[in-house]
Amino acid sequence: MKSAWSLTSIYALLWVMLLASSMGVIYVKHRSRALSVELDQLESARDQLNIEWSRLQLEQSTWNNHGHVEQVASSQLGMVLPTASDVKLVQP
Repeated sequence: MKSAWSLTSIYALLWVMLLASSMGVIYVKHRSRALSVELDQLESARDQLNIEWSRLQLEQSTWNNHGHVEQVASSQLGMVLPTASDVKLVQP
């Protein structure tokens, strides 16, 4: 009788451990899928930021181009290069 009771206890304990293990597998699988979706979203955002960064670098190089600055200064601001007679050197 005593051995039957302990055998039943062992089976119950194994059954509880099996359920706990199954729940752990389900949780880990769900968490893995959620993290995979988040990783995909973050990689997509990273790619969009890299595209924007490349565009901004190209725009910056365009704005820093001497010819572009001179063209904007003359067309939009009406600036002209001074003649030699208009240039005055100041001695300290």
